[in-house]
Amino acid sequence: MALKLSSIPNMLTIMRLLLVIPLVMLLLANQYGIALTVFVIAGLSDGLDGLLAKRFGWVSRFGSIADPLADKLLMVSSYFVLTWQGEIPWWLFVTILLRDLVIVGGAYIYHQLFDLEEIKPTYISKFNTFIQILLVVLVIFSLASNSISELVIQLTIYLVLASTLTSGAQYITIWGRKAFVKLKIKTKESDKSKEPSNDS
Repeated sequence: MALKLSSIPNMLTIMRLLLVIPLVMLLLANQYGIALTVFVIAGLSDGLDGLLAKRFGWVSRFGSIADPLADKLLMVSSYFVLTWQGEIPWWLFVTILLRDLVIVGGAYIYHQLFDLEEIKPTYISKFNTFIQILLVVLVIFSLASNSISELVIQLTIYLVLASTLTSGAQYITIWGRKAFVKLKIKTKESDKSKEPSNDS
């Protein structure tokens, strides 16, 4: 069977999902040089499948679900192992995890109460993702080569904390306002439907 070009983004996403296992194993085995290579390959595959999907319209239902799932699994796994090893503070990992849980939980509740609406990333959330990835790269590279200043890593840690809290607060504010407006409209429509008809 010939390979459909439109399936390439999905194949890259599946590859990224599968790379989570060797990445975790390599980090636990202190094979940081190879682990960094795997992490970079996973990151490049993410950029490539996104580029292909947008450029050629190779978008699928599977990709819309699996792509962000692969990204989260990769990041959460990396942060968990590095936190377990004492390279990243536990409070940062907990903050990142809680922020993601609040956003996912809030989105689920919103979709249950109102119509389905796409959650588009903001500039702050994009920066937050970038700085989170940068921290993982810096920490693993430092463990592999011992050539990154501890000050640089500490500054990046606090930058990740600030961007995580800011982006989380922004999402809560934006979607909280949307929910308030829609709830207000829904309440008015409900009240109107209960009003007695003047035709009787």
